[in-house]
Amino acid sequence: MNMRLNPIVKKDVKVQSRSMRICWGVFVYEAILALVFFLTMLSIQEGNRYSVTNIYSQMVWLYPVLAVTQIVILGLVVPIRTASSISGEKERQTFDIMMTTSMTPFSIVWGKVMTAVVQSMLYVAASMPVMALPFVIGGMPWSALFWFLAITLLLSFFAASIGILCSSFCRKTVSAVIFSYGFYFLFFVGTALPSVFVSILSINTGYSPVYSGGVSYSWWENVLLFLLVNPAVYLTEFFMRIMTGESIVNTISAGRLSGTTQIGGPIRLVATGNSWLIVSTVLLLAISFLFLLLAARRINPMIKRRVKTHGRKKVSRRAA
Repeated sequence: MNMRLNPIVKKDVKVQSRSMRICWGVFVYEAILALVFFLTMLSIQEGNRYSVTNIYSQMVWLYPVLAVTQIVILGLVVPIRTASSISGEKERQTFDIMMTTSMTPFSIVWGKVMTAVVQSMLYVAASMPVMALPFVIGGMPWSALFWFLAITLLLSFFAASIGILCSSFCRKTVSAVIFSYGFYFLFFVGTALPSVFVSILSINTGYSPVYSGGVSYSWWENVLLFLLVNPAVYLTEFFMRIMTGESIVNTISAGRLSGTTQIGGPIRLVATGNSWLIVSTVLLLAISFLFLLLAARRINPMIKRRVKTHGRKKVSRRAA
């Protein structure tokens, strides 16, 4: 089977690899990681000054610190890259030329997203010498490193899909970037607001879960399901299980807070074992592909759209 590389990915990677911008980007990325590494090492040394604990055993905490630092950087940079992909073509007046090629709208969107993901993984690959220290010296299992690469790939793809969706709906890059961070706010903060609101309401009203056979259940526990698409909770759950073996989901659930060992309702199905991470991964991938389909539909010239001209609505014709 002949597998061809997406032409957009091939072109963009070639052009950017010949530019000094990618070199300076890797330099700044590594400089931030180096700064975080030295600050973390100073903190570990200060914490072990009056302790008999072996300092090398504490170096395992470099793993979550460096990993979260990289994910935060990529989470801020990737949407900017993809937010300028379609809107940038419109500003340079090359969008119509790109649409006359034999590539389908989805292939164009997919190529733009994959370019951003490839660049993200290039930065992550450059950080491997620093990331390897907790595994070589601290004794972390090597499987955690491969899980980190998988998580980084997933979240980079998710962030890129948000940027490409906003880029397809906006004509200006600045507007696309603003809307991208607005979507970020929706997923990071908006999905947590129902849980916070219901928790405050239950505290103020004195409402407590109903117990049946040692299992607690209340209707408001279902709002925790919104956190399945919250990347912050996803990362917290992942690193909690890697570092301590505990689950943050069980900690914030009503059953655990009320002192019971189990929780009831639909939340119980995803709060046991690794179910939360599995379901959350599937949902984030589904949302990402949905955003890609919406972006491809938006830039498809064969789809009718209603546009406003001089205060009246006008239906655009199908492209020939």
